[in-house]
Amino acid sequence: MPVKIRSVQKPAEGRNLPINIPETLPAYDVLQSEGVMVLSETLAERQDIRPLQIGLLNLMPKKISTETQFARLIGATPLQIQLTLLRMTEHQPKTTSAEHMEAFYEPFQKVKDHKFDGLIITGAPVEHLPFEEVTYWEELSEVMDWTKTNVHSTLGVCWGGMAMIYHWHGVDKYMLKSKAFGCFHHRNLCPNSPYLRGFSDECIIPVSRWTEMRESEIEATGRLKVLLGSDEVGPCFVEDLSCRALYIFNHFEYDSDTLREEYERDMSVGIPTNLPLNYFQGNNPEFPATNRWRSHGHLLYGNWINEIYQSTPFELSEIGQS
Repeated sequence: MPVKIRSVQKPAEGRNLPINIPETLPAYDVLQSEGVMVLSETLAERQDIRPLQIGLLNLMPKKISTETQFARLIGATPLQIQLTLLRMTEHQPKTTSAEHMEAFYEPFQKVKDHKFDGLIITGAPVEHLPFEEVTYWEELSEVMDWTKTNVHSTLGVCWGGMAMIYHWHGVDKYMLKSKAFGCFHHRNLCPNSPYLRGFSDECIIPVSRWTEMRESEIEATGRLKVLLGSDEVGPCFVEDLSCRALYIFNHFEYDSDTLREEYERDMSVGIPTNLPLNYFQGNNPEFPATNRWRSHGHLLYGNWINEIYQSTPFELSEIGQS
């Protein structure tokens, strides 16, 4: 959709500007009930600022849950965000209604002439496949190359981050003997990074993947830097200055019950899945889970949005020119 550009003004001290999403998007009511400031498109038109243009390329099967999770995190900053939901052009999701996709999502080929301050590429349930065997790999490769000229900062999450590292740096993923599943301690390896501003020395992050990338191979590229890592599940958060990109292999965006839902889903269809570690109270699925990652999730995404705001060009048209 066309982007209407207005003059950029810094928000007043203490003013909390919201995320701009359609009132009919399911995430609107969910976030409003949680106290996240959301703004209808009608009201957004009246504010004399340029909102940050953030795209979400949603490759996950449960589109509505995923778009809500990311909208929650990027909508908790004192900046107005215009969120655009994107999809692969030819790939048709099986678990989200065609009506929802038609109403709220834009195919990549339709927006490829637009520019964005930020883009999130989500994970996808295709870990078992070599990258080139994913049905939409050719177009996703086009998207990744397009970000160099049309996106100021790109964040790849889980498989999305691994795909970006493989595409640009040739670092491959490895299948694990068993699923890395649960909540794991991660060490802050770069306290001076602006993306980790306010982070503790250690933090808990949900993990749910069958693959890993190895820190030695990431560091050997000479162009990538590991910012968060775990002795149990390996590197987590990687900075790529050469491509203006960040990669996070784990899931700060998860809701409190997401790991439970994944565990129950896998068990119901006979997929051998270990109990998510350090997640349920007493490691007993009869008890509720404790969310120990929410605050760091808001910090990470808030820091990312702030860095974009501080460095993105005044005019969208200038993105990718330097």
